[in-house]
Amino acid sequence: MIMSANKTGHPLTPCVTYAGALDMQVCVALEWTNEQVVTFANNQNPCGTVYGWKIRKQGSPMLGGCPERSPCDDVPGNVHIMLDA
Repeated sequence: MIMSANKTGHPLTPCVTYAGALDMQVCVALEWTNEQVVTFANNQNPCGTVYGWKIRKQGSPMLGGCPERSPCDDVPGNVHIMLDA
């Protein structure tokens, strides 16, 4: 699943940027599908629930007005995505 570079040519190293008991955040390439994001999250940090991690969707009050996919300040072409257990 790890690609060598994103569309902007920057190296891709998807990572977990935050892991809590009921939520987590990942940094992945913008072009990753929701399915790739969820698979990565479940492999890196299994949540222990029957349904696994779910992406926190646009409009959720838990996003506090932020977009579902927030641009990463450190890696151009990557985004941060919150997930809930």
